[in-house]
Amino acid sequence: MSTFKLPDLGEGLAEAEIVEWHVKVGDHVRVDQPMVSVETAKAVVEVPAPFSGVVTVLRGAPGDIVPTGAPLIEFDSGTVVGSMPTTATEEFVESVTVGGAQRQGNNGRGHAVPAARALAKSLGVDLATIQGGGRAGLIRLDDVLRHANLSVGKNGASGVNGASASPAARAIAAAGPADGAVEPLRGVRRAMAQSMSMSRDEVAGSTVCDDADIHHWTQRGDYMLRLMRAMVFAWRAEPALNAWYDAVTQSRFLVAHIDLAIAVDTPGGLIVPVVRNIENKSPAALRAAIALQKEAAHRRSTAPEDLRDFTLMLSNFGTLAGRYGIPLVVPPAVAILGAGKAREDAVVVAGAVQAHRRMPLSLSFDHRCITGGEACRFLGAVIADLEKPE
Repeated sequence: MSTFKLPDLGEGLAEAEIVEWHVKVGDHVRVDQPMVSVETAKAVVEVPAPFSGVVTVLRGAPGDIVPTGAPLIEFDSGTVVGSMPTTATEEFVESVTVGGAQRQGNNGRGHAVPAARALAKSLGVDLATIQGGGRAGLIRLDDVLRHANLSVGKNGASGVNGASASPAARAIAAAGPADGAVEPLRGVRRAMAQSMSMSRDEVAGSTVCDDADIHHWTQRGDYMLRLMRAMVFAWRAEPALNAWYDAVTQSRFLVAHIDLAIAVDTPGGLIVPVVRNIENKSPAALRAAIALQKEAAHRRSTAPEDLRDFTLMLSNFGTLAGRYGIPLVVPPAVAILGAGKAREDAVVVAGAVQAHRRMPLSLSFDHRCITGGEACRFLGAVIADLEKPE
């Protein structure tokens, strides 16, 4: 019997969600044959078979989140006639114990799917008190919700024996079927939640805002290229914002090239691929690189290596809506530039009021290692370049 564990599909990725199995128990697979599609923090990846053999156990079902390094699939050189391998849902569960003893379900074990375990923990519900409605007593997400609804008292407390829960958990537990449905954050949205939590916990964020007067541009459009060019210009004037900060050693590393992370809005959530070495690329090469990364993001095929090691960040949120914002820096980077929606403003020129097209800008930075002066000089240089006619 050989057990294949979920490999690290990208540096630092802690987990992946099973999207679809391409094999089933009893199938004979060959080396490099696609076994399963999994969704990492940003992309859907096909995991190939590491060796040939007969599938005996699939450790998980579509929708399950598997930690990196956890058993994913088991192989054998053959199956014994008349034997029946354990099903995926039976194996990829966690046993429930009561008072140190394992609870006995229909098959002698109490068990729950990962999503049910996570929800029960957030609601303060003891899994040992839930009767699972799945095969062999498997506790599912619906079972936890149903149990939580039944255990909500008039005072709004949820859980077993009056166990406390968060306001959100109490509201969810008290809601009825007609009020809505639980939607666990998965894939891209789950990654965004983790990144934003890390930003909140690790970055001393500050933001400065200003406007670039682009009234004299000879050509309209291609804002992204002009923003990239302006950021390169600003980096040369003030290199400090293109850096990584190490909180442990309290040191910053000034990077000698710009690998720019660009925010791409997709139906599945926000994806932030990286365009490498933008300071060395021609406008045509930049345009092609941007188009390639946007297409990959929408197809959910962004390579893991294209999602990490960025040195600076850009959010062109003004293509959708919004004038100013407070973009959040994701460590170890130290700065992100946000560009709002360009529009005509009334400005005073030589004592007369004129209508000029202006681009609002918001620069967020990590104040642990970036001074206000450095940030303002960088933003000033961005504005100076953007205000050039060409």
